[in-house]
Amino acid sequence: MRRTTPFVAALCLSATAVLAQDLTEEQDRALTARQAHMGLYGFYLTPLGQMAQDRIPYDADVAAAAANNLAAMAAIDQSAFWVEGTDSSLERSRARAEIWTDPDGYLEVKQGMADATEALALVAGDGLDALKAAFGPVGQSCSACHQPYRAPAN
Repeated sequence: MRRTTPFVAALCLSATAVLAQDLTEEQDRALTARQAHMGLYGFYLTPLGQMAQDRIPYDADVAAAAANNLAAMAAIDQSAFWVEGTDSSLERSRARAEIWTDPDGYLEVKQGMADATEALALVAGDGLDALKAAFGPVGQSCSACHQPYRAPAN
C-alpha cells in the first residue's frame, strides 16, 4: 500500500490541475463565490419548499428567517460572480454563455428573483397559507433563470 501512495497523490494533483483548466485567480474566485451563493439559495429554499409542500410542519420562525436570508442574498450585487470565461465550457460551471451575451435578460430575471424573495420575506412568518401563496413566484423566478441561463447537469 505504501508504494501506491505517491502514485495516488500524483494522480490527484494531476486531476486537480486538469479541473482548474487554467483559470485566472479572478475567474476561480468568481466561480467559487457564485457556486457558494447558489448553494446558499438552496439551503434557504429547502425548508421553505418543504413547508410549502407539506413535507415538514410549518414553523413561522424558521420560515421567516429562511425567507429573510433568501431575500438578503437575492439583493446582493452579484456582478463580480459573473466573470467571462466561467461558463459551462468549464467542467465546474453550468452557466450558459447567454448570461454574457444577454446581460439585460439575465438582469431582468435576477431582479424577478429579488422581487419574489422580498415579497416572500414579508409574509413567510404569517402562516402556511401566506407562505404557500408567496413561494410559487419564487420557484417561478428560479425557473425563469435556470431555463435560459443554466446548462443541464451532465
